Amino acid sequence: MMPKVKFLDWYLKIAIGSAIIGGGMEFFMIKTGFYDKVTVLEAEKRAFENSPEAQAMREALNPWRNK
Repeated sequence: MMPKVKFLDWYLKIAIGSAIIGGGMEFFMIKTGFYDKVTVLEAEKRAFENSPEAQAMREALNPWRNK
């Protein structure tokens, strides 16, 4: 025999409400082009991180470079 879970209806309401809110947020991000913008920003960030300028900055800011 399974024990009766207290407040099961409350947990279901919270789960359903959370799923609806999360789905709404995802829908909004897709419709506004959020993921396209983030993809471009990440590509630019990775391109800069691999550039000679970024390597020079990393070496200049390395606190252990003179030891």
